[in-house]
Amino acid sequence: MLSFMRIKIYRGKFVAYAVFVVFIGLALGALTCAVLLDQWIGNSRNDAAGAFSRVENALQYDADRIEAFMQRVYSNNDLVSDIRSFLGNDAEGYLSSRLQGSQFNRSLVSFPDDIRSFLGNGGRGDVTQISLHTEQEGNVVSFDSNGNMSFLFRLPNTDDTFRETIHKGFVYHKKLSDPNQISRQLGELRFLVNSERIFKTAQNSRLDEAAAVSDSGDVFLIAGGDRSTEELVRRIAADGRAHGYLTTGFVNRAYFVTFTSNQFDYRFVSIVDLGSLIRQQADVLLVVFLIVLAAMICVLLLIVYNLREDANFLRRIIVSIGRAKTADFTPISPARYRRNEYGMIARELDDMIHQLDRHIRTNYLLKLKQQETEMKALQAQINPHFLYNTLEVIRSSALFNSVDYTSDAIATLGALYRDIVKNDNIISLDSELALLQKYLKIMEFKYPGRFYYQLNVETALLSLPTVKFWMQPLAENFFVHGFDPESEFNLLIVNGWEEANRFVLEIVDNGNRIPEERLTEIRRQLSRGDDASVNSIGLRNVYTRLHFFYGAGFAMMIDNNEEAGVKISVILSKEAIGDVQAVDRG
Repeated sequence: MLSFMRIKIYRGKFVAYAVFVVFIGLALGALTCAVLLDQWIGNSRNDAAGAFSRVENALQYDADRIEAFMQRVYSNNDLVSDIRSFLGNDAEGYLSSRLQGSQFNRSLVSFPDDIRSFLGNGGRGDVTQISLHTEQEGNVVSFDSNGNMSFLFRLPNTDDTFRETIHKGFVYHKKLSDPNQISRQLGELRFLVNSERIFKTAQNSRLDEAAAVSDSGDVFLIAGGDRSTEELVRRIAADGRAHGYLTTGFVNRAYFVTFTSNQFDYRFVSIVDLGSLIRQQADVLLVVFLIVLAAMICVLLLIVYNLREDANFLRRIIVSIGRAKTADFTPISPARYRRNEYGMIARELDDMIHQLDRHIRTNYLLKLKQQETEMKALQAQINPHFLYNTLEVIRSSALFNSVDYTSDAIATLGALYRDIVKNDNIISLDSELALLQKYLKIMEFKYPGRFYYQLNVETALLSLPTVKFWMQPLAENFFVHGFDPESEFNLLIVNGWEEANRFVLEIVDNGNRIPEERLTEIRRQLSRGDDASVNSIGLRNVYTRLHFFYGAGFAMMIDNNEEAGVKISVILSKEAIGDVQAVDRG
């Protein structure tokens, strides 16, 4: 199977092909894994967004219920009276005040019972504590998990019972006004919505680690995690980004996404450990690896098959030439015909040996010597033809293995260097544009689908004389400083037109702008001939050569575009063009 490895030329080919196939396979595998990882992270981000939305909906539901309760309070005078009795009294004072204001023919309205039934589903809802405050103190009604009520009276407003933390819950503040005199405020109602019950709605989501963090740094763990998770959540909160990656160990990284609440001062943080995610999806990654491995093996087997066939024909050719050299015309099995140059040559050599054998049998030894001389001449003719065929096979094999981009790029690069070497130092602007276009086509091969260019130069400018190879450094500046490999639309445009007394050429791109301070410095250096700036060597070289060639009739301007990118304008006076045409300045 690998008999061709004994032939040096095919041994080198196989090694090169194998390295190329392995590199492409690994690159495609890595790209596939990266796409899958991005998709999995996107799914985790969507799960986190759904969980946060459920939390916000739960908070909004409780807010709507509280608003409805406040409307209920203002529409029920008996309930307002009971709240007044509850406000600012102790337990005994509350009961006494209720009895004094009661009527025997009407049932007593209870503020705590009304809250229990309306807001808490019998005390088992999200609202677990309601407090009624004056300016200095407050009375508290609390509900446990079984719906049982407990009371605390005359607590100072500074008591820990009223301290608002994300671990206890979210507090809705509602001013309580006198229904008969709206401007008169009776007190304040505070409704505590239990955090554990609210965030329980998010625990059904597929979240690896999730937490809520307040502006003060308090962390409530919603799903997974431990003390280290709390520290990581605080880091994320301090980071300030809505999503991104953080290093969690020597080689470990985690992806996070945060959502800011519109109702309360907290942020919902979801964390995905990339190492854990990869371990969870190990089966999928193994399938990708096996598919890539199988594809590489198939391609290598195809390469081996083709190289083996070509090697067999090459051996047949070498054997035939050796037989002809030694006058060994013993009949052998005919060469298997293959539709390429090797097969044709092998078959022709066999036919040639057969014809030689026939002539030798019918002619004298002198004719044999003469035939040997002619064979040497034929061999001398075969050598260059064989070399051409070998190169053609290499090119055909490259095309067969889907590397036509590489073939075209090599051809373009060869044409570019050929033009650079053979042309004079002074060429027409049309030739200079052709050199630029070859360079831009190579960059198109390098960035397929991400770079585009346009050449819009009027015909009147194409015959203008100019120095060779000055546009390429200006275009190269775009790829070095302005090009964005992540963008799907990087554009370079060359415009040229004729005006009354001058010709104008513009090279415009949509890349990064030059900072104003840096732009001012570049203009200053060009104007005074400063060679100190290393970053502007290419630009300085172009400016110096054009200025030397065209003299005072030349000007170059560098500006930022309004939206994006840089514009370099080259202005040539018609008088300067006339001087150049009249005097050889090359």
